[in-house]
Amino acid sequence: MEEEFYVTESQSKASFDIKAFLFRVLSYWKLFVLFISIGIFIVYQQNIRKQQSYRLSTQISIEEESNPLFTSNTSLTFNYGGVSGKVQTMITSLRSRSIHEKVVDNIEFYITYLKQSRFRKDDIYTDAPFRVHLTPDTNQLVGVPIKVTFLENERYELSINFESNLARTQNFTSKKKSNIDVPLGVFKKQYSFGDTIDLPYVNGMLYLAEGRTVIPNEEYFFKLSNFDAVVAKYRKKLVIDNPRNSAIINLSMVDVNKAKIVDYLNETVKVLSEDQLSRKNQFVTNTINFIDKQLDRVKSQLTLNADSLNRYKQKNKIFNIDEKSVTINSKLSSLELDKDDINKRLAYYISLKSYLQTSNAFTEVPAPSVAGIEDANILANIGKINNLSVQKSKYGSTVRKDATIFADLNRQIEGLKTVLLENISSASNELKRELSTVNTKIAIEDAKMRKLPKAQQRLFDIQRQYTLSEKTYNVFLAKRGEADIIKSASVSDILIIDPAKDTGATPIDLKLSSRYLFAIIGGLLPPLLLAFLLTFFDNKLHNPQVLEKISSIPLLGVVGKNDLTNNMAVHLKPKSTIAEAFRSIRSSLQYFYKKHNLEGTKTVMVTSSVSGEGKTFCSINIATVFAMSGKKTILVGLDLRKPKIFGDFDIKNDIGVVNYLIGQKDIDQVIQKTKVQDLDVITCGPIPPNPSELLIGEKMDMLIKNLKKTYDYIVLDTPPIGLVADAFELLEYADASIYVVRQDYTKKGMVNLINDKYNKGEVKNISFIYNGYAQKGKYGYGYGYGYGYGYGYGSYGNGYNDDETLKKSFSSKIKSFFKIS
Repeated sequence: MEEEFYVTESQSKASFDIKAFLFRVLSYWKLFVLFISIGIFIVYQQNIRKQQSYRLSTQISIEEESNPLFTSNTSLTFNYGGVSGKVQTMITSLRSRSIHEKVVDNIEFYITYLKQSRFRKDDIYTDAPFRVHLTPDTNQLVGVPIKVTFLENERYELSINFESNLARTQNFTSKKKSNIDVPLGVFKKQYSFGDTIDLPYVNGMLYLAEGRTVIPNEEYFFKLSNFDAVVAKYRKKLVIDNPRNSAIINLSMVDVNKAKIVDYLNETVKVLSEDQLSRKNQFVTNTINFIDKQLDRVKSQLTLNADSLNRYKQKNKIFNIDEKSVTINSKLSSLELDKDDINKRLAYYISLKSYLQTSNAFTEVPAPSVAGIEDANILANIGKINNLSVQKSKYGSTVRKDATIFADLNRQIEGLKTVLLENISSASNELKRELSTVNTKIAIEDAKMRKLPKAQQRLFDIQRQYTLSEKTYNVFLAKRGEADIIKSASVSDILIIDPAKDTGATPIDLKLSSRYLFAIIGGLLPPLLLAFLLTFFDNKLHNPQVLEKISSIPLLGVVGKNDLTNNMAVHLKPKSTIAEAFRSIRSSLQYFYKKHNLEGTKTVMVTSSVSGEGKTFCSINIATVFAMSGKKTILVGLDLRKPKIFGDFDIKNDIGVVNYLIGQKDIDQVIQKTKVQDLDVITCGPIPPNPSELLIGEKMDMLIKNLKKTYDYIVLDTPPIGLVADAFELLEYADASIYVVRQDYTKKGMVNLINDKYNKGEVKNISFIYNGYAQKGKYGYGYGYGYGYGYGYGSYGNGYNDDETLKKSFSSKIKSFFKIS
């Protein structure tokens, strides 16, 4: 049912009414004058206050600069995956917050130098004759301009106007923010250039810029801004362009100060270059860190072994050893070195295997050459898996996580991991065989060594430990030197083609005079657009005549807008125009019943299209006017999904028609008296899970039959037809049906549903009530049942109502002046 309703609504939309649009536009002449005046005034104020903006740019190229000292044996470089991959990585870096934080920090753009002009404080940057040096790791006042007035003898006065007892500060070293208490009003204090300012909210010193002098009584300002806000501001301003996906990146920026643009762009390129070089050397840096840890460990062991060897020689006074003993010790020492080398490579393989099995990133593995790994397959596969991991990391910040590129990279990485793990297993097995052979030889030499005197054996043990530590230390020292050479020889892949420079840039803003044309056009557009949208999307009923045009269903009556908080308008204000409208509706219904020769109890069903059209309001007041005429009347709440009527009568909804329909209560137990004489109410009661099934059961027939034995009129308050089918099930019980529409609320398309049912003959004896009617200068009017005007507003408007008439206040006149018809 709901789906059908919306289809008919969309089909009912009329073509655009040009005539209505033009009349609406003409009626908005006051808005045109207002908006054009506002636009011209705003442009004028902007023109006299605006500081012109400029655009400057810089251009860089991404090159493939390889390390001239790199060899296949070192395996210490960091590969980005070609120029194309580097360009995308650079663009991602330029958009990152971290790089802009470094730039703002380096050039201290959180300090702004200002000079008061006629309407604003201009950002003068390098034109300021002084500079501010902040004391590190101290709190600084942010967001408040600090006034500097030059005095005689290189002195100045610092002035701060505190408008609140609480000030916001920030530590620009740690970036932490805090609030401090400050004295309300203007703080002033005099200093000399070079003096240290030591205040709870300002810490640092002012000094004259190189080659500058000051003029006494000149006033300047400097302001410290929130660091994160400054970073966000310049991050948003930086425009990045990569023409045709080439190796060229153009950087540009718009600002009111050209010198600031130049410094920011050039510093950005500098920080990017340093950051790129650091990442390019990441593999080398990881290896250096690894070697440094090993050197610290081996150096301590070497020192201990050397001290132990010297002490043992002196203590046992062993200075000369026979040649045979030396030969045995030499062989044993050599074999121990071989064993240590094999163990070192095995340990590397074990560490690498664990890393491959537990990690998702492979850019932090130390170079295999550090552990003496020379297997070509392992070296090549580590390089490949490292490159793929870098690519995956790069795409992670620019490509969606579910992109197919990640699945492809993961497949390649997993394939290389499988091959690499097989290489490691094969190499480890070979090393274990070598280790077994070396251990056998060591055992033979060790047996010979045990035949020597105990003192010599101990000496040789200490000496071998020393020799082993010394050899290991020398190996790591050589690798450290090799890594340092490679790192120092690396150059950035960023080539600056055109650094940022002010070569006489002109303002990019519109000419001040041409802005007035845009102000006029801008003033015309809002009222025109408003008129067009209201006309195009206006699909609501605004007067009863429109309803008569779109439907052949008769109009029973017109009801004015209810300004009371309670729906019982007829009972509370029986002499009001709304009460007269409902009396007119009562007369029309009585005429209808008489015309159709209906005797005995009469029933009327009240429904609507959707919630909010006043169905319950009309039900309550129709029942009230019948009761006030001396007829015994009952109002039955059958909107089981959204019960309402109980609140207006100040009665409870604990027991109602639902309890009767499910057999819990008798009819006498669900009927409740009201404060209106001769009017009873049956509320809905608790909301049931199956309202439609309850309303079509035999109990519903019995309810109506029993009520007809007692009451003259039965008013059924039913659910909206446009939302549910319940109301259609109740038509068989109604002698007359009332369909409520509401002014400026009910859409024309909503009427189509009931029109369709009426035209097909599925619904008979139905009439409209037009609710919420309001018209300028009139109270309104009512209609009879299909016979023109009846008992409505016009007949009783002047002498038979007690509605209050208020004089228009000044605000009401203003609203009336700008009211949109």
